[in-house]
Amino acid sequence: MANNSAGRDSLWLDERLATLNSEAEWQPDISRGLALLKARQAHRTRRIWTEVALLAAGLIVLVLPQPRVFAHYCLDCTVSFWQNLSSSGPATLLQAETKRKTAHDFTLNDASGMPVQLSSLKGKVVLLNFWATWCHGCTLEIPWFIEFEKKYEGRGFEVIGISTDDDGWKSVTPYVKEKKVNYTIVIGNPELSKLYRINAMPVTLLLDRDGKVAASWAGVISRADCRSKIETLLGERP
Repeated sequence: MANNSAGRDSLWLDERLATLNSEAEWQPDISRGLALLKARQAHRTRRIWTEVALLAAGLIVLVLPQPRVFAHYCLDCTVSFWQNLSSSGPATLLQAETKRKTAHDFTLNDASGMPVQLSSLKGKVVLLNFWATWCHGCTLEIPWFIEFEKKYEGRGFEVIGISTDDDGWKSVTPYVKEKKVNYTIVIGNPELSKLYRINAMPVTLLLDRDGKVAASWAGVISRADCRSKIETLLGERP
């Protein structure tokens, strides 16, 4: 009896296996399986970071006394992190001369109390940099601007750093001294930031010899790209 039962079971198993087409129906797709696994992992990771970002936003609103400054700081840190993974920031376009618009004029005092008027610098190529002492991307760029000022000063080039620090010279003076900044620094104001649509740090503009905006960067500049555009603008006639 036992042998008969085992035989029937074996026959049944053979019949079931025979119904499977090993050539067509049982072909494990390893590549597809790995792709699905990676997609699920990416989705899980995005969900986790979204929850972290929402939690951080809640803390900014509920806890911190200056949420806007902290938000800018977080944005700056994120941008700087990703741009530091590569050799430089993104390149930008050099506007055609016929499409350039005149930069908004301003007059602000430098560290010695002397007024600096943007329109008085016509005839020079000017690099305007909106920055702050708490901005990590700005810290990355400042040595490059020091280099540009030193290299091109004799050819009619000038860097103007416009600080957006809330406490003005209190933070800026020791910072500039520590970094050995060799170019003009002024303290901006909310009106000027609004005029230039400054919503995060850093922001950099290149003005041609006619005082018109030829190029701009929102975020950390590309050092090589900026240098190339400075040399191009220096070669243009006003």
